[in-house]
Amino acid sequence: MKFIHGIITGIAAAMIVAPVSAHHSFAMFDSSKAISMTGVVKEYEWTNPHVWIHILAAEGQNAPREWSFEMQSVQQDAAAGWRPDSVKPGDRVTIEFHPLKDGSRGGQLMSATLANGKHLGPPAAAAQVFGRPPANN
Repeated sequence: MKFIHGIITGIAAAMIVAPVSAHHSFAMFDSSKAISMTGVVKEYEWTNPHVWIHILAAEGQNAPREWSFEMQSVQQDAAAGWRPDSVKPGDRVTIEFHPLKDGSRGGQLMSATLANGKHLGPPAAAAQVFGRPPANN
């Protein structure tokens, strides 16, 4: 009987741990930096486990390049004011984000300001998180 109880307990523990271990860390983002960038929406993926927004942003005199920003889950982003139709390809948007530590084009989205001035978070502004305005990139 102890043997069967042990097997059942082991299976239950594995079922609980497996989803947790499948979720990745946000350690690849530099949470000590907040950068602001304006661009045009290329794609908006309203899907779990994480929502994504891809924008095209100019880098100096060069042609616009794609940047990808990871957001939270659909439920968390909905609580922060995002909706499946918040942005669409071609919309101009200003993104506040934590950059990737490796310097790749992308990061963890903190908030966004749409062309109509509507602000979607959290947070309301990077300055509220870091006590200073975000650095411009």
